[in-house]
Amino acid sequence: MPRIGPYTLHTIETGRFGLDGGAMFGIIPKPLWERRIAPDARNRIPLNMRCLLLEGEGRVILIDDGLGDKYDDKFADIYAVDYSEMELHRSLRAAGFDASDVTDVILTHLHFDHAGGSTRREGDRLKVTFENARHHVQRKHWEWAMHPNARERASFLKENLEPLAASGQLHLLDGDAELFPGVEVLTVNGHTEAQQLVKVSDAEKTLVFAADLLPTTAHLGLPWIMAYDVRPLVTLSEKEAFLEAAVEGGWRLFFEHDPETAVAGLRRTARGVAATEGRPLSEL
Repeated sequence: MPRIGPYTLHTIETGRFGLDGGAMFGIIPKPLWERRIAPDARNRIPLNMRCLLLEGEGRVILIDDGLGDKYDDKFADIYAVDYSEMELHRSLRAAGFDASDVTDVILTHLHFDHAGGSTRREGDRLKVTFENARHHVQRKHWEWAMHPNARERASFLKENLEPLAASGQLHLLDGDAELFPGVEVLTVNGHTEAQQLVKVSDAEKTLVFAADLLPTTAHLGLPWIMAYDVRPLVTLSEKEAFLEAAVEGGWRLFFEHDPETAVAGLRRTARGVAATEGRPLSEL
């Protein structure tokens, strides 16, 4: 398995779902974006919910946890939820872990496809999934999610947030920080207030969990910005600065939603920054 510093890295695939291709690519015309990711008959493009697990320093750190299983049939149909090949707990077991082994969950943000796996139903009760874990969230983002605007309200689900609020397992962060040796969080504000990317590095390698700043390799182009973003012009400037730092630093990126590519490096081209050939995490 690949390593960065003291950490062994594992991909945790938590399933697939679908979102409207027009919403995922904003102002980009369909004849352009459908060449990158083809839509289904309902205009939805397939997206992975690919999470990252770090094992080391006496910790088992999970970055995001997918959609979970609390949805109803209507929700599953709208979002084309597909657990036929991959699912959070099956993927954890395949990597040699159980939910009780996880010591820390870093949530990039609290939209349902990133944080829904944090809680589960047990009979009529909602419980925290990772009973032994601290859950690390930006304070500004937590407050934003608890008092949602009309644009994002459907993405912040009470069943994902209320058990966390009552658990005593929530750790609220105030801006960029080193959480653990070699593990930093970097905040960005275009997609939603105080989303946090996760940077894992040592003297030789850097891998950044790009979350929804760059949900797929198709979003590397500066104007390829989701219509879901609350501040698209902020996303534009954040992407430009991030990609410049990533190219200069030789960083590799971990793509949470790309249906094919888990990890890629970056290179400059005449048309801007592009991904190098994609690869699985095992080839980091």
